[in-house]
Amino acid sequence: MQTKPTLSFWQIWNMSFGFMGIQFGFALQGGYMSRIFQTLGASPEEIPGLWIAAPLTGLIVQPIIGFLSDRTWSLRFGRRKPYFLIGAILSSLALFFVPYSPTLWIAAGFLWMLDASINISMEPFRALVADKLPESQRSYGFILQTLIIGIGTWVASNLPWMVTKLGFTEDAAVKGIPMNVKVAFAIGAFVFLGSILYTIFTTSEYPPSDEEAFQKEKRNTNFFKDFWNSVSSMSSTMLKLGLIQFFSWFAFFTMWSMATPALTSFLYKSPAPTEELSMISKVSYETMNTAYQTAADSVGANMGIYGLTSMLFALALTFYAAKYRVNRKMVHLLSLIAGGIGFIMMSIIPSPDYLWLCFALIGFAWGSILSMPYAMLSSTVDENKMGLMMGLFNMFIVMPQIIAALGGVNLLSKVFGETPIAPMLLAGVSLVIAGLLNLILTDKQITRG
Repeated sequence: MQTKPTLSFWQIWNMSFGFMGIQFGFALQGGYMSRIFQTLGASPEEIPGLWIAAPLTGLIVQPIIGFLSDRTWSLRFGRRKPYFLIGAILSSLALFFVPYSPTLWIAAGFLWMLDASINISMEPFRALVADKLPESQRSYGFILQTLIIGIGTWVASNLPWMVTKLGFTEDAAVKGIPMNVKVAFAIGAFVFLGSILYTIFTTSEYPPSDEEAFQKEKRNTNFFKDFWNSVSSMSSTMLKLGLIQFFSWFAFFTMWSMATPALTSFLYKSPAPTEELSMISKVSYETMNTAYQTAADSVGANMGIYGLTSMLFALALTFYAAKYRVNRKMVHLLSLIAGGIGFIMMSIIPSPDYLWLCFALIGFAWGSILSMPYAMLSSTVDENKMGLMMGLFNMFIVMPQIIAALGGVNLLSKVFGETPIAPMLLAGVSLVIAGLLNLILTDKQITRG
């Protein structure tokens, strides 16, 4: 095993900066795809199903890319960096063209392409932190990565609002995507590719400690055998973390897919106009559509608050983790419960003016989800299989999203009534459960670091 040197703040910043672009992609996807679907005529009940391609793609792509990147080495291109670049090029193309989708099925297809491409870049980034950093800096590295993610989430979520202030209209024809959304996605495409290139040019990777043994292992292994062996040998800690991830990501998928229809209808009283209404009265449709697009912009901007909070949260943890050991378990427990409370508060706040507070609390959960589970997992994983194991671990992220998309959100939301805000209550309860499940983590070696 290689002895890894301690890296400086800027070295870790450079190797993590590409996550800025990845998060631009995720934030625009999470904040605005449901809006695009609704603008193209989807009903709120149809939206989770339209998202199904995204987690299904992750289920397939993540372990495969992790396996391949574990077995890639080039003196010129490195191990993880080729996958950063391929994913960035494809993601940037998808981001640019998705708001020009003329029909629902084309928009769903672009979502599939976008999510697949983001996963090609994202999985090797998680593994790179473990590749480059000694155990003593793992928490610090993942927290700094979360700081960059928070910056990206906040800026990207506010892009349509920002470009509106620059003079790009939020008005649109019937079933047309507003120009401010198109410009925002184009900016996102540029930032995605640019930030990935920055990391590629500023970060070097360590070669295999034994080149001959690396090449021999590469020749004698195959994906299916390695995948099955890894699944069958999963540690109890990984399974416990996976259960926590399941409820955490069910909550966030519910938010990404349903926050816009739920909040525009419940809080703003401006639901998306229907096809039937447009046939009855073009004036009425245009009035409702303008109100809906304005409300959707506001929801997107408020969603950016969770990125801002996660950024500040990660910044505080960065300073702390630079000097002290972090109680990963308690940080994760309290953060997830805070996020759950944020979702539940959406049903009782008196007006949209208080929505920022709800998303601020959700930001604590988001900041922790992106750092603490991976920091804990990296302490239990064979470093030679870091990419595969990170991809395998992320199956606990995509499985709840698949269940949610196949009807889980629509079915379980009914437990909380028939109002539009019911999915947000479901997300809140799911996040509180995830927080309490941290109590089953008992190995102090991995819960503190």
